[in-house]
Amino acid sequence: MDEQGLNDAAIFLMSLGEEEAAEVFKHFSPKEVQKLGETIARMRNVSRDKVDQVINRFSGDAAAQSLLVSDTGNYVRAVLKRALGDDKAGLLIDRILQGGDVSGIESLKWMDPLSVAELLRNEHPQIVAAILVHLDYEQSAAVLMQFSDRQRSEVLLRVATLEGIQPTALKDLNEVLFKVLAGGDKIRKTSLGGIKAAAEIINLLGTNTESVVLESIRSYDPDLAQKIMDKMFVFDDVIKLDDRAIQTVLREVASETLIVALKGAQPELREKFLANMSSRAADALREDLESRGPMRLSEVEAQQKEILKTVRRLADEGQVVLGGGSDDSFV
Repeated sequence: MDEQGLNDAAIFLMSLGEEEAAEVFKHFSPKEVQKLGETIARMRNVSRDKVDQVINRFSGDAAAQSLLVSDTGNYVRAVLKRALGDDKAGLLIDRILQGGDVSGIESLKWMDPLSVAELLRNEHPQIVAAILVHLDYEQSAAVLMQFSDRQRSEVLLRVATLEGIQPTALKDLNEVLFKVLAGGDKIRKTSLGGIKAAAEIINLLGTNTESVVLESIRSYDPDLAQKIMDKMFVFDDVIKLDDRAIQTVLREVASETLIVALKGAQPELREKFLANMSSRAADALREDLESRGPMRLSEVEAQQKEILKTVRRLADEGQVVLGGGSDDSFV
């Protein structure tokens, strides 16, 4: 959800009232709840015209939707069982409905990273890896930052080599988590983990931590480390984006974020951004960059990570192509 979408959603939720808004919030993920909560908390005055505009837009969108089946999950189960029988249908139902809470780890998504780390700290790295691949990559990275260098590397090595998760692999957790995972026998192997998952998590670690983890994995398996690096996309790689992609990114990034991120960027990358701005905006950015004094490396890296998250989101949405190439003509 982009910034405009967050603002509109926040305005709409505030117009509903507390009870109705609370019911809507129940259907959001932890990350969505946090973003919407922060957006609502920042809001002050909203014009009557803006409220009307948001409500009218929602009414129009809602009127264009038609709910054919009230419970699509039960409908899929019923149709497959009728068509294939219980045994064959059972093989497909979990796979089709995997987007739901099939792992039993949904409750961890609502916990802060430190609490999750404390819960998993004494578990075997294989168990920790099996848990973390179910969480949002940012949450997994934050959890791993609470571990020692050795623990972090051991866990990410197993994330990278994880080809699937058997239900029995999740049973060695402490008593609290074991209760959350009750019924795990019925969960079939899922295609979580792997090189891409490891690369996404490592991307969100700090630069120093990232280097230590990759070096540790390289000492164990050089080919695996290279495969992970090939899947990673770091801030310096933004220069590989074509001009159209850079312009798309610029429309999505706040000016303050861009200023701080470019403060520590390579000159070539800085010029890449400036070349894709209007001359007036580029001059203003140069002036801001020159007027800024020394900045903490951690602050610069944090804003570079924000831009990377935007780039990855745009790539997932198909708006940019990592590595360039979005200037290809359409036929």
